[in-house]
Amino acid sequence: MSSDTLPLLKGRNITLRKARPEDADARLALGSDPHIHEMFGGSRETLAPITTPDAAAWVRHLAEHPFAWVIEHRVPIGEIRLDRLDKQDRRASLAIGIFDPTSLGKGLGTEAIRLILDFAFRTLKLHRISIRVLAYNTRAIRAYQKCGFVIEGREREAGLVNGQWHDDIIMGLLEHEFVAT
Repeated sequence: MSSDTLPLLKGRNITLRKARPEDADARLALGSDPHIHEMFGGSRETLAPITTPDAAAWVRHLAEHPFAWVIEHRVPIGEIRLDRLDKQDRRASLAIGIFDPTSLGKGLGTEAIRLILDFAFRTLKLHRISIRVLAYNTRAIRAYQKCGFVIEGREREAGLVNGQWHDDIIMGLLEHEFVAT
């Protein structure tokens, strides 16, 4: 399966779909939010306005990625990916980013994660999905836990944000745990 054959995944409030060229305009309109930038591990001094070439590169990256979707809630609001897919060990890591601050706290990220987990476990037949998150990103940790992820460990001082070191939380979900939820 490649990005050309990625399925459209529809939830109650969102759609996950392949990136399209016109998504660059939507990404540009979302801009660069300082709080979201920090939740992704960026420092204030590295925050820059998103440019037209940046937005076009974002679309290209998603379009070329074998397992990447745009998260759409009437308009594109973010992205979700399965990275480092290992067919031998039947595992992958999950990455999600909601770029629209007005879309946070509404359960849209949780819905997107559940759609991807269903696809990963039922269609791709993966056994394990992992995710890393900065320890201070409690909103994301709660969303991952709602989806069944458990905290498996902590990588101490793994991210330097705004001149301070922060831990990464390592989380995982196994196929039989997902089926049980």
